[in-house]
Amino acid sequence: MSNISIDFAGMHFPNPFMLASAPPARNAEMIERALAAGWGGAVTKTIGLEPAQDLQPRLQPLRHHKRNVGMENIELISRLTVAEWQDEIAEVKSAYPDRPLWASIMAAPEKADWQRLVEAIQEAGPDAFELNVSCPHGMPDKGMGMSIGQSAELTGKVVAWVKAVAKVPVVVKLTPNVTDIAFVAKAAKENGADALCASNTVSGLIGVDLDKLTPLPNVGGVSTYGGFSGPAIKPIALRCVAQIAKASGLPVSGLGGLSTWKDAAEFIAVGARTVQVGTAVMWNGYGIIEKLTEGLSKYLKEKGFPKLEALVGAALPKIVEFPQVPLTSRVRASVDGTCNGCLLCVTACADGGYQAITGVKGEVVTIDGAKCDGCGLCMMVCPLGSISMAPR
Repeated sequence: MSNISIDFAGMHFPNPFMLASAPPARNAEMIERALAAGWGGAVTKTIGLEPAQDLQPRLQPLRHHKRNVGMENIELISRLTVAEWQDEIAEVKSAYPDRPLWASIMAAPEKADWQRLVEAIQEAGPDAFELNVSCPHGMPDKGMGMSIGQSAELTGKVVAWVKAVAKVPVVVKLTPNVTDIAFVAKAAKENGADALCASNTVSGLIGVDLDKLTPLPNVGGVSTYGGFSGPAIKPIALRCVAQIAKASGLPVSGLGGLSTWKDAAEFIAVGARTVQVGTAVMWNGYGIIEKLTEGLSKYLKEKGFPKLEALVGAALPKIVEFPQVPLTSRVRASVDGTCNGCLLCVTACADGGYQAITGVKGEVVTIDGAKCDGCGLCMMVCPLGSISMAPR
């Protein structure tokens, strides 16, 4: 097994997997069970000066072929008071002094509120503060969460206020719901941020009940925009991590749609040093940590990487602006003998491609290399992986 420990802004993690600030980190008892299972660290559910009151119901899945691919939530921050969190944090740190515990905090854009919250919470001994300036629902109505993170100026002010009183590293959790996340990341860095985190949930409306014509989740006949998470947002989150890692040079904690060790490896390859998991834990429990750590360690060994550090940012230099992508790289589709003649690729190429594939049901299809434009659509719809792209 390869070494998957990692250092992050002066903190040492036995492995890069953290509980994200979400229901699985709702209190000390839950966090301690996760750490006992093997998680490398955790971020508390977001703490505010006043506890929140939640709607019921507040979760709604997005399903594709009967499988959950995403989830919207309209859950707010913690229902525990600051005093209660002081005890919860102290309990976790007493039980697991060697596992980093970050306190997620949120306040209105008022200097006194942020500093009061920091000074109260840091007495309990968290290893870092994660500034939630990115929650996309509920809290923005009060001038909190995403309403701060969508402004580089406000984000910078909050970071400066917190840095003035914080005795531990300050991690800024950014929102993907902006035109340019790198611009906000730079503002956080310029005002003293020690690290960054991306991304929080994507603002969305998950669906409509067509019988009742009511948006979902249905809360007393109405609903609202919520935060979308789960595997479906991974491409957005990966882009955010890559952009802020390149733009800032700060340590980055990556999250958003991560559910497997392969997801983790991808986030780390584009610049993350730790990764956070929320939705996948809610769906599958703390026990997924065993497969996450084993899979990542085996992958590093197979790649010949003695330490996780070797993977951090390994793919970043290969992410370029569109004009830099070479036009000289030309490919075309090729099919092998595993093709069962389902003809899905024939339909896709005929109606969405270049009419390059023909065939008879039950037999291996034929690809006209002269017509094929190398778009990759046929490879995407093939259920058996029988089609690949080969150099011309």
